[in-house]
Parts: sequence; structure tokens; C-alpha cells
Amino acid sequence: MPSATLPNKPEVIASYRRDVKDTGSPEVQIALLTERIKHLTEHLRTARHDNASRRGLLSMVGQRRRLLAYLHRRSPERYQEIIGRLGLRR
Repeated sequence: MPSATLPNKPEVIASYRRDVKDTGSPEVQIALLTERIKHLTEHLRTARHDNASRRGLLSMVGQRRRLLAYLHRRSPERYQEIIGRLGLRR
């Protein structure tokens, strides 16, 4: 499966969107990145020498960090809710 596609992408979007037409809010983007990061982490457990995927993983983690920082600046309440739902920042 390519790392850019997720089998449960519509469910993730439906679960984290803020209204019916929302697909690009920070919450949705963070949730999708988290799913892709989980998927790629599992792949890298078996394919230890896949450095191209490792680089992509680091890029996604950085993008998620920037989105979380943005959300924290703009709306601390939404930030707290999303990290609680995703189980981030233990």
C-alpha cells in the first residue's frame, strides 16, 4: 500500500471534521498525519533500511508539530481536545 493512501481516510475525516464540508481544518490534517505516521512506523519496523520512507516519516512528524503549534497559538481549547483524542504528548 502506498504511504500516501489510507484505507480509513474517509472515516478519519468524518470523525475529526468540524462541519459537513470540512476536510482541511488543522484537526483533520493532524488526524490524517497521525494515521500516516502510525502506518509508516509499522512499515519501518520490518524494513529497517528504507531510508527514503524514514525521511518521509520525519517530514510528516515535523509537519504535524507545526500544525499542532499553530492550533495551540490560535485555539488552546481545540489543541487540548485534539491531543487528548489522538493520545499525543503523553
